[in-house]
Amino acid sequence: MEACRRAGVSGFLWSLSLLCVLLDLQLDGVLGATQVEIEHHLEMGRKLLAAGQLAEALSHYHSAVEGDSKNYLTYYKRAAVFLAMGKSKSALPDLTRAIQLKPDFLAARLQRGNILLKQGNSQEAHEDFKIVLQRDPDSVEAHDQLKMTRELEELQEEANAAYHQGDYSNTVHLLERVIEIAPWDPESRELRADCYIRMGDPQKALQDLAPTTRLRNDNRAAFLKMSQLHYSLGEHHNSLNQIRECLKLDQDDKECLSHYRQVKRLSKQLDSAEELIQEQRFHDAIEKYESVMKTEPNVMYYTNLAKERICFCLVKEKLALEAIDACSEAHQREPRNAHILRDRAEAFILNQDYEKAVDDYQEAREFDGDSNEIREGLEKAQRLLKLSRKRDYYKILGVGRNANKQEITKAYRKLAQQWHPDNFQSESEKKEAEKKFIDIASAKEVLTDPEMRQKFDQGEDPLDPENQQGGGGGQGFLLQYSKNRTIVCCSTLLKT
Repeated sequence: MEACRRAGVSGFLWSLSLLCVLLDLQLDGVLGATQVEIEHHLEMGRKLLAAGQLAEALSHYHSAVEGDSKNYLTYYKRAAVFLAMGKSKSALPDLTRAIQLKPDFLAARLQRGNILLKQGNSQEAHEDFKIVLQRDPDSVEAHDQLKMTRELEELQEEANAAYHQGDYSNTVHLLERVIEIAPWDPESRELRADCYIRMGDPQKALQDLAPTTRLRNDNRAAFLKMSQLHYSLGEHHNSLNQIRECLKLDQDDKECLSHYRQVKRLSKQLDSAEELIQEQRFHDAIEKYESVMKTEPNVMYYTNLAKERICFCLVKEKLALEAIDACSEAHQREPRNAHILRDRAEAFILNQDYEKAVDDYQEAREFDGDSNEIREGLEKAQRLLKLSRKRDYYKILGVGRNANKQEITKAYRKLAQQWHPDNFQSESEKKEAEKKFIDIASAKEVLTDPEMRQKFDQGEDPLDPENQQGGGGGQGFLLQYSKNRTIVCCSTLLKT
């Protein structure tokens, strides 16, 4: 039994030894092939980098690093490709690894120091440049960059001190030089953005915050802040886009999720309101804008916008008095808003208050002198004012400018009955009645004819001889009546 046991152990050891020999032979073969491949990848990477084909060069350097993780030059060359692609954050680990493998590799240390300096890491950059100068005291670049690093440290300290003292203007001034030296430093940009916000300049704050979303990994705070700034400026679509970027990084982020729900709700209401206006459903649009004010009562922009658009809708609905009130309230909130002045001018026209309409259009032109719509509106209001000083067909019949044909005809018949010449006895009374009767008939003729009414609404009297050649049919009829003064003619008018 003992002999058999010993024989078994010896056989096992022999088999194990044989297996190890085979594995060593196989591994030697693989390593030899890998070394050839590594050289191939390095050569291809070099050629492609020289040709400017960065993505292809990077792919070969990836393969070279995977094949030989102990070659410091391979890491350094891949870092060079990352830098050429503008990916300094990706280059930094490769430079650090190259320095770990070869601590006296000064080119890598100098390159890393430059990146750290641009990232605002002045202390770490200072250490790299100092080591380079210890081993190469004649390095001009290391000497200059070390001097720049010291300047950066001083500026950062001064900027932080000014900020804590509440001197935001001086902080911004100091940070301009900081960011010039360290353009990849997210903290300096975020600090300057905060200063701009405190100084009441959100647009500049947005310009500083945007790059920080790329300079800092998972910068949800920046996306949230940008969304809030866009929201406060009334740019709800931009606000929605930024808060969605935050949720892409973490869909359960409580602050971003809460803000997203608010922005989405308001944005949906605003878009819906404008769609209703496009569909000329002005009453529904008014209700939607009233909902907007309830959804966001704390941001002045949205309340102002809602009141401006309600003013516009009331004008389109031809509700003159309601429109004047709404537009006047909106005007108090935004005195320089040319759109509100334009809409109120139209409301005054509906109310036949042409002098005020002219005043509003003239004021609107001061704020938007290039608008053809305002220029044309002013010309129309001036024509209507001039015309109203002659005869206003709406006032003659006592109807509003939004009266329909049935209302106009009803008013005409009532007045025609009242001012029929047969109702008067004395010659002077008859002459006065005839004049009134002619004006009433003229008003009815113009306002029941769509083409003539449109001309009149634009400030032109279609029955004015100055505006036509040879006179119209209605004017000829009235002249005939004026000469004949017959009751038959008057009766005919009443039946029209």
